Amino acid sequence: MRTARADRREELLDAALELVARGDVDSVSVEAVADRAGVSRSLVYKHFANRTDILTALYERESTRLHDQLSADVVAAPTLEEKYRALCHGSLTAAKERGQIFDGLRSAAGMNRQLRKVQRDRDRQTSATYVQLTEREIGVPGELAEPVTALLLGAIAPMLNLWHARPTEAYAAEIEDAYMCLVIGTLGELRSRATVSTAEPARGDDLSDWVSERIERASPDQLRRITRTLVRALEND
Repeated sequence: MRTARADRREELLDAALELVARGDVDSVSVEAVADRAGVSRSLVYKHFANRTDILTALYERESTRLHDQLSADVVAAPTLEEKYRALCHGSLTAAKERGQIFDGLRSAAGMNRQLRKVQRDRDRQTSATYVQLTEREIGVPGELAEPVTALLLGAIAPMLNLWHARPTEAYAAEIEDAYMCLVIGTLGELRSRATVSTAEPARGDDLSDWVSERIERASPDQLRRITRTLVRALEND
């Protein structure tokens, strides 16, 4: 019974999507969805309270499908740079193929509290994933990986705005190339820093400078561990 109810709800959302896909989101109503699905209005009301409820549920469903698709593409990409490319390319493709639908849904349903929470949760999940990948692949600490990740992910929205101003295939390719220049340059700089920070320290005065620099950068917990290590070493001597 529960499965049949869920299936019926999906059918009603499919009917609403067909209306939105025609570019006439204003025509979406309980009555229009009922007519499109070939059911009674009372059946629609069993699943949705009103028009806004339909549009909110439809936006949440379609954005979840897009998120899942982008996530699969990102997971399949072999390197961190390629994962950023997958996200960029997938976002541009979605804008080209489904941008009208999402724009209509956002405009009609409004970004209410429920949708804003869904979007914030997804953004946090995406950011955390890229931070972990950056730490693991490049070998930089989280306090450095986090702002860099925020910068690179934050560039996706203005990139899409640029494309909407000139929605052509050629411009989409140019924007993707520009975004990847930003990604490759930024991650390349991170790799250079990671290489320098993990290099073996020199001896003599250079060693003292190296130790002093590491102590200055250490957190309170790290300083406590360093102190305990030095005390044990002195006791052994």
